[in-house]
This record gives sequence, C-alpha cells and structure tokens, in this order.
Amino acid sequence: MFVIDKLTFAHPGQADPYAFSLNLCPGEILGISGVSGSGKSTLLDLVAGFLTPLSGEIALDGVSLTPLPAERRPVAILFQHDNLFDHLSVAGNLGLARPGGKLAETDLADALNAVDLARLARRRAADLSGGQKQRVALARCLLLDRPILLLDEPFSALDTAIAADMRALVRDLVTAKAWHALLVSHQQVDLAIADRRLILADGRLHATEEDG
Repeated sequence: MFVIDKLTFAHPGQADPYAFSLNLCPGEILGISGVSGSGKSTLLDLVAGFLTPLSGEIALDGVSLTPLPAERRPVAILFQHDNLFDHLSVAGNLGLARPGGKLAETDLADALNAVDLARLARRRAADLSGGQKQRVALARCLLLDRPILLLDEPFSALDTAIAADMRALVRDLVTAKAWHALLVSHQQVDLAIADRRLILADGRLHATEEDG
C-alpha cells in the first residue's frame, strides 16, 4: 500500500501550509481535483521528490520514501506536455527508461505493441502527433515499471477520441501492473477512470460526495 501521512509543505510566503494524507492500494487509481492553485501539482512534486516537505511521511509497503532523492524514488510520471525529447526517435526516448539507454529489441517491441505504436520505433518524436507522443510516454512508464504512477493532466491536451483511448489504456495498465496511480485533473471525464476521488481545497484533501 502507498501511504501519505500528515505531509505538510508551504511555499515561500504561504501562511497556512498544505497538509496531505491519503492511502492507495495496488492497481488503484485515485483521482484528485481542485481549482488552479489549490496544490495539486505541489502534491505530485512532493511524491516525486522535487519538493521537500516540512513534516510527515511518504511510504510504500511500510518503507519510507521521504528521505530518498527524486532519482531514487520508485515513481514514474506522465505529464500533460514535454514528456519526450523531440530530437530523439521513439526508440531513443524509450531507451531512456533503461541504464545507459540500452533497450533490448524485444522489450522495445513489447512496449510499443502495448500502446499500439509498433511501426513507429524509428520515427522522430518531433514528427509524432500529440496522442502518439502521450502513448510513447506511457510506453516509457511501462518500461520503467515503477510501482507509483503520477498522472498530471495527461489527457487534457488530446482530442476527444484520442483522450478516450488513452484513458482506457492507462486504466488497463494500472490494473495489469498493480501500480498505485495518482491522477490529477480538472476534467470530470478524465476522473471517471479513478476508483476513488478526492477534492483538494483549502490545502486539504476531502472526499467527494460519491466517495464520502
């Protein structure tokens, strides 16, 4: 189980610190919504290790992640934009998921087949559509296969049909790989794939009416 327990943080000049607590089971997607500036990205940055909390604990299966730097945390991230290096090929971007960029052809093929991009391994990322780029970024998360997946508005820049396909793909992979997924979005259609939802307001996480 993934647990955040009484985790606090304040940006410079912020009088009332954020305080986050939640738990997440393997294979579960927890959806988090809230207005702009409510602290959604701050929460993900704390989990990823990009920010240092004032107090509290982040733990996976009873092991504390709080002291670990970002590069040592068992976390993969899918952002809204800028997931890929445009000058690299699809294969080159996926190679970044492995030490030294060395990726076996069978692993490359398996990852691209999983996201239905088997024919695009040698294409430059700059020449991909937005939906194709997100699929490649998801394939990289698949290759990393880290137990915590952070999803930061990953579908909001996609066309309606492509976003629907991506949501279904993320849902299937989280279940199959038993990842612990935190999905931040302001779109209710995106949050529909979540097993539970929380609302971030006044620096705190609150249950929604349907989950409350």
